Amino acid sequence: MTTALDKPLRREIPIGDRAYTLTIDPSGLKLVEKGRRNGVELAWQDLVNGDAALASALQATVAKG
Repeated sequence: MTTALDKPLRREIPIGDRAYTLTIDPSGLKLVEKGRRNGVELAWQDLVNGDAALASALQATVAKG
């Protein structure tokens, strides 16, 4: 039996020498450097449709501008 994802689940994860916060919620997931507000977001629908790489590339391009 599995548990429904009805509220955000946050976990800290070290990547290299930096700490990140991974938030998983009903709309998707978000990875943000700890202490920051902006990060990479990925909707579950994009992941299921195979648009994950496209969505990630688009976010990276928008963030640079």
